Amino acid sequence: MSFIRSERVAAGLLLLAAALGLVIANSGISDAVLSLAESTFGPAGTPLDLSVDEWISEGLLAVFFFVAAVELRNEFTNGQLNTVKRAIRPAVAAAGGVLVPIGIYLAITAGSGYTRGWPVPTATDIAFALGVLAVFGRAIPSRLRIFMLALAILDDVVGIVIIALFFAQDLDPLMLVAAVIAVAVFGMLSRLLSTRARPLVIVALVLLAVATWVLVVLSGIHPTIAGVALGLVMAHRPGLRARHVLEPFTNGVVLPLFAFTAALVPIPGVSVGELSRPFWGILVALPVGKLIGISLGTWLYSALSRDNRPSIGLHGLLTAGALGGIGFTVSLLMNELAFAAHPEIADQGTLAVLLGSGISIVVSAVLVATLDRHYRKLRALRERAIERARSARG
Repeated sequence: MSFIRSERVAAGLLLLAAALGLVIANSGISDAVLSLAESTFGPAGTPLDLSVDEWISEGLLAVFFFVAAVELRNEFTNGQLNTVKRAIRPAVAAAGGVLVPIGIYLAITAGSGYTRGWPVPTATDIAFALGVLAVFGRAIPSRLRIFMLALAILDDVVGIVIIALFFAQDLDPLMLVAAVIAVAVFGMLSRLLSTRARPLVIVALVLLAVATWVLVVLSGIHPTIAGVALGLVMAHRPGLRARHVLEPFTNGVVLPLFAFTAALVPIPGVSVGELSRPFWGILVALPVGKLIGISLGTWLYSALSRDNRPSIGLHGLLTAGALGGIGFTVSLLMNELAFAAHPEIADQGTLAVLLGSGISIVVSAVLVATLDRHYRKLRALRERAIERARSARG
């Protein structure tokens, strides 16, 4: 199962699952598959009576957010974001990569009544972005990967905040307080995993995690927030172990299943001129807005600050911007939430996310490959210079 931990494999599975979902949704078996995805199970008449699609996007996806939150906490405590100086450059890039796409989306959709979709083009898919980097950029210095990882993680923070603040429905304060208490108990109990009572503690933690998820559902907040909260409060080392155990499951099951169900969208039988403004807003804001926002934000910070750390260069900035335009997982989730009351717009939004992310994948793959070729040439020149120096000494 270790191969599923590979960024290249994870990105490939995501792309394959999304493509399969789109093909099936426009095939002869689409009605049967869509009917299955929309079939419900759970306690009837309660918020837990969810469709298969919702169990995936609200239940299984919470596991992915738990894993992402553990990685986020590790980066803030022991990783590349553990000081303000280290975090400021990717933070500025992330801010540019959020604000510019929002501005483009709002400009395109102004007056349409669908400005609620502004969060959709703000996200970056960590698995996909790093997957493209791993496939096409093996010779690229680690500082670009670290910058990209920090940028994507900070993007995730923004996405989490947006989901929590803007997509809560019929908030129940009592259930929310109960969920907060459950999260606090989970965090304290996770500190006991190194004791002899470890097996009992693991059982208790699993039960508490499920209870927290249920309470968050009942509170009216999107349940993926439960995964985020639990990942942030879990003790550091046990959290990293849990992430290691769950990573093959999230890469090989959770994310592909979500990509498949999210991409189960029949291509609208409309002309290009009849496509909605949210479609065009997302399609432009993801690849173009991210490219401009991330590269321009980072360039301005580098020009105005006295940050003397090695620069990733203009080519590197454009590459990071293109990689940031691969919205995919979180963008698809935000699209579902933003247009829940408008299924036809949600379908077009899904297509826009897939197309916009696809454009970013192609552009970033070209940029990463050319950057990789540049660094391979530099490495070859250094090796030849070293050989000449050795020959001269000999």
